[in-house]
Amino acid sequence: MFVTNNDYKIKKLTPKDPDWYISHDNITLTPRAGLEISNRCPENYASLINECINHGWLKPVAYIKESDWAWEQLQK
Repeated sequence: MFVTNNDYKIKKLTPKDPDWYISHDNITLTPRAGLEISNRCPENYASLINECINHGWLKPVAYIKESDWAWEQLQK
């Protein structure tokens, strides 16, 4: 999905998109975005966040400029 800004288009990526993962060496795959819960987060909050993720209520999303995305496609 593309979102238009005054200066450029932005592509929204979700874990279901084929471009969600970045390949560093054609072996290792790294997701473009994610959620990191601090060790200092109280256990009950971390549990609630995990429950929300498991139910699909909280989802990771990444945004990339269309020009950067197009450049990545050329590199493949």
